[in-house]
Amino acid sequence: MTTGAAIRLDRVAFSYGEAAMNFDAGIEASVITAVMGPSGSGKSTLLNLIAGFETPQAGRILIGGADVTHLEPAARPVSMVFQENNLFAHLSVEQNVGLGRSPALRLKDRDREAIAEALARTGLAGKEKRLPRELSGGERQRVALARVLVRDRPVLLLDEPFAALGPALRDDMLDLVQDVHEERKMTVVLVTHRPEDARRVAQRMIFLDNGTVAAGGETEFFFGPDGPAAFRHYIGTEETAGASRKTARKRT
Repeated sequence: MTTGAAIRLDRVAFSYGEAAMNFDAGIEASVITAVMGPSGSGKSTLLNLIAGFETPQAGRILIGGADVTHLEPAARPVSMVFQENNLFAHLSVEQNVGLGRSPALRLKDRDREAIAEALARTGLAGKEKRLPRELSGGERQRVALARVLVRDRPVLLLDEPFAALGPALRDDMLDLVQDVHEERKMTVVLVTHRPEDARRVAQRMIFLDNGTVAAGGETEFFFGPDGPAAFRHYIGTEETAGASRKTARKRT
């Protein structure tokens, strides 16, 4: 049974050319945390730093209390699902999921059992032999999620993996992530640009702005009347309220 690990970004500095980013934040173990912010604010960079695809120029990254700053991605207790789902076109559903257990696909009986269980859990039973091109967009993302399940890591990073799906399919996938989280209690960090997605599944939120953590806290706080002003501005609450006041004044 998976259990989550806390994540700490301790004065982490990173830059793309002139775009400087500085992250100082903690992410609680075994909760779903949504990361939001304007384009270019550093959402994907934050995930890449945690996963090890980027290395900070200063500061430390700790997962479960262990310093992983200089560990390779494969050595970190982390799985990541991208928007592109990163499936191999020439491999079957079963084989793509099996890569989560063995990159060389040298699978033992217990590996095959775990794969079958993950496919059943994600609604893919009966589609083991299909190729990615024979699947819908939602099914391909289910394959990517099934691969994460067989890896059984305490941290799951989701970089807008459902952004290209229609509303109904996106809701189905978010519900699946929430169900899996409740079962395994892993730490989930979800990057999204949709406030409704964060509100649907996340217990906590982090809001990034200009490469820094502008606000953090419980999701209810973010969407409440005293939520962070920068976040309210981002989702248009202030503009909507202003438009309503103007309309009211015109009517009077």
